[in-house]
Amino acid sequence: MDERIFFYNLGKLVYQLDGVYDEYGRNFKIGSPNLLWILYALNDGKRHSQRQICDDWAIPRSTANTIIKDLESKNYLTLSQIKGERRELLVSLTPLGKSYADGILSDLYRREKEVYSELENPEDLLSALRNLTEKMRKVALKEN
Repeated sequence: MDERIFFYNLGKLVYQLDGVYDEYGRNFKIGSPNLLWILYALNDGKRHSQRQICDDWAIPRSTANTIIKDLESKNYLTLSQIKGERRELLVSLTPLGKSYADGILSDLYRREKEVYSELENPEDLLSALRNLTEKMRKVALKEN
């Protein structure tokens, strides 16, 4: 297989996998696939800044801001200033938001666990994808 076919097939697979998550979100009447990923990010029990979510999940800042403001208006999350940062906010689920996220994600986590149990070397797969992403990022950002 040559590089063109490899990256063509890789692109299709990445978007097909993303499509599976989009379909899952539609089944839960989630209006935006990015909403699913923001809830997914926030539901890990760790602290996240809005910038970190955007960077980690490749969500445009304006899109994330719109979704986060909507979640805040529904009392699903709170925004708080990060000490020493003028423009960066910490995003946290409220108990109501945690319940909302769990209601959407618990079945997804169960399904992911089922698939994960069938993988032979999940850590190797992640490592290879991470390495490929870094190499592509370097090449894509390299000056001509």
